[in-house]
Amino acid sequence: MAKNDVAIKERYITEDILNDLKEKMVFVGGPRQVGKTTMSLYIADNYYDKSYQYLNWDNREDRKDILNSVRKPDVKLIVYDEIYKYKFWKNYLKGEYDKHKKEFDILVTGSARLDVYRKGGDSLLGRYRYYRLHPFSLSEFLDVKPLYSVSSNLNFDAYSKEYKEASDILLKFGGFPEPLFKQNERNLRRWHNERIDRLVRNDIRDIENIRELSLMQVLVDLLPTKVSSLLSINSLREDLEISHKTVSLWLDILERFYYSFRIYPFYDSKIKSLRKEPKIYLWDWSEIEDEGAKYENMIASHLLKFCHYLYDKEGFEAELHYIRDKEKREVDFLIAIDKKPWFCVETKKSYGDVPGSLLYFKDRLSIPHAYLVVQEKSIDKIQKDVRIMSYDKFLSGLI
Repeated sequence: MAKNDVAIKERYITEDILNDLKEKMVFVGGPRQVGKTTMSLYIADNYYDKSYQYLNWDNREDRKDILNSVRKPDVKLIVYDEIYKYKFWKNYLKGEYDKHKKEFDILVTGSARLDVYRKGGDSLLGRYRYYRLHPFSLSEFLDVKPLYSVSSNLNFDAYSKEYKEASDILLKFGGFPEPLFKQNERNLRRWHNERIDRLVRNDIRDIENIRELSLMQVLVDLLPTKVSSLLSINSLREDLEISHKTVSLWLDILERFYYSFRIYPFYDSKIKSLRKEPKIYLWDWSEIEDEGAKYENMIASHLLKFCHYLYDKEGFEAELHYIRDKEKREVDFLIAIDKKPWFCVETKKSYGDVPGSLLYFKDRLSIPHAYLVVQEKSIDKIQKDVRIMSYDKFLSGLI
C-alpha cells in the first residue's frame, strides 16, 4: 500500500457535520493529533469557499480576537480550536451563536471532551451537536463506508483483498494520521514520545490541577501493560504509592483527554455478572508492546468508534461492554443497543474450536449474532451458529 505524507482526505463524519451545521453549532472532540484541525480546515476550504476564520485559543493573536469578538467580514464559518481552555467559553459561544446564528456557522474542536450537555444544567443545551473523531479505522483507511443496519448481522460486502495488507499496516502503526500515512518505525517512536509529552505537560497541565505531573507520566507509562486485563486500581495505587482516590481521578482525566478508555461488564439478571471491574484500552494501540494485547485493543477501538458513531450520528444508545460472570466465563466484547445485546465478539490469535463461554453467553443472553475473530487471514465459516472470520474481514463491516 502506497505511503502518503499527509492524510488530507474527507473524514468519515464530514458529511454528518455539514448536515448538522445547517441547524446548530457542532463540537468535535478527540485525541491530540487525530486530525480535528485538518478536518475542520478541509471542511472550510471545500464547503465554505474559503470564507472562514480559524481561531486557536493557544495563539495569542487569536485569543485577543476571541475576547474582543473580532471577525472577518462576510465570514460564513468560524472554527474555534481549544476554546474550552477559556474559563467562560460556554457563555461566550452561547452569546455568539444566539446573536449571529443566521450569519455564520460555528465549528468547535478540542482535545478534551466537549460533551457539556451530559454534565447537566448547561447554557448550551439544545444549541449544538457533538461528535467524537476517532483515529482511522480499517474501512476509513481504505476510503470505504460500510453499510449497516442496527440489530441485523454486520455487512461484509465491502471486503476486498486490499483489506489484508491494510490491516497489517494499521495494526503496526495505529490509526493516527501521521504515523499511519508515513509508515516509518523511527517516526512512530518519536511521535509516541512527543504525543505523550504534550498530552501530560501541555493539555492536562493547562486544565487540571495536577501537582505530581511526573507521577501521572509514570501512570501513562504503566497503562499499556494493563491493556485487555481487568484493571486493578489497588495495584496501580501500590505501584505509584498514591491514594486510591488520586488514581481514580487521574484515570478519569486520561479518559477526558482521550488517552485511554474503559469498558465495563454487561449486567443482566440472567447471569451472575461482575458489576464494576473494568478493562482498559488505549486510543493509540500502536504503543502497546504485547502483540496479543495490541491486537485486542485494535478490535476494541474499532468497536468503540462504531458505538460512538451510532450515538453521535444516529442517536442510538450504543454501548461497548465485555461479558464475565462469577464463574470466570468471559467474552471479550459485546455491543448493546438500548441495553439489549446486539452482537458479541471473541478475539483469538488462531482458529480453533468455538469457546464454550461464547456459546454459553450467546444462548443465555439471547445474543442475536456472535463472531469469533482471528488473526489468521482468509478464514470465514460458520460453526455452531458462530461466524468465524479473519480480523481484516470482520473490521470491513465496521465504520
